[in-house]
Amino acid sequence: MEFKALQVSEVTEKKFTSTIVERSVDELPEGEVLIEVSYSSINYKDALSASGNKGVTRNYPHTPGVDASGIVRSSSSDNFKPGDEVIVTGYDLGMNTAGGFGQYIRVPAAWVLACPEGLNLRDAMILGTAGFTAALCVEKLIANGLAPDAGDVLVTGATGGVGIVAVMLLKALGYRVVASTGKNSAHDTLLQLGASEILDRAELSEANPRPLLKERWAAAVDVAGGDTLSNVIKALNYGASVAACGLVQSPILQASVLPFILRGVNLLGIDSVELPLDSKQAVWAKLAGEWKLAGLDAICTEIGLEQLDTSLSSVLAGQATGRFLLNLHS
Repeated sequence: MEFKALQVSEVTEKKFTSTIVERSVDELPEGEVLIEVSYSSINYKDALSASGNKGVTRNYPHTPGVDASGIVRSSSSDNFKPGDEVIVTGYDLGMNTAGGFGQYIRVPAAWVLACPEGLNLRDAMILGTAGFTAALCVEKLIANGLAPDAGDVLVTGATGGVGIVAVMLLKALGYRVVASTGKNSAHDTLLQLGASEILDRAELSEANPRPLLKERWAAAVDVAGGDTLSNVIKALNYGASVAACGLVQSPILQASVLPFILRGVNLLGIDSVELPLDSKQAVWAKLAGEWKLAGLDAICTEIGLEQLDTSLSSVLAGQATGRFLLNLHS
């Protein structure tokens, strides 16, 4: 059986090209579950993989796409049967295993979860890994004591996939959200989605030698890392937490122990890739139920395979706002 997929190839050392190719299901890696992909989405990691970043993907040619939702076509696992609607995010999908930017994937059953009742395959991928990561951040902040009356919650990189869903979710749960962005054109969008205040990212992104800053944040969701995360930590309220889930500014954190030992703040690490499947299932169930978000179409641009290359470049350059939803059969 033939299907279409985006294939990234290394044409010369450090030079990569992307093309839409016809592949055979027989070429897919071994796995218990064959899935016809309905939708995928673009995450920052996909843009890195498609650009030839060998810290993400070691071997090329390769089909990126760390997200997929679709329908089981065959399964040797008792947990799934043909016709089941399923979601796959993270693990090795789209990194070194052919991913969701193809119309079929074959993966281990241990990577697959049933699409929860209350969530359709399309909305699942508008959320995708980005929205799932946002939910993990919010869940961990709440578990560490964040209450709606605690004060301002900062979201950095607020126009990106993680940030924009975090803004929506925090607002829906009753928090006052301060959204940080460098895109002046996105201010109105962020305010409409639930931000109470907009902060220019330049106020956070420059290195500051002071070990402590004035207390300002009841909590934060940070996708930037680097000096941004350092400045956020320095300005957390006493006992407050920041959920760190990204490195779009830098993976290097220049930090002092003083905020931790003088203010008792918490740096919470968020991993959405290798999280155990039962934990993933529980968070997806929340996103389909008590944390279900209305108006997801407002943050989504739907594309087909032919628009992938341009959209990936936009995400890599930090120019995108919201989520790109890939319809594999448009």
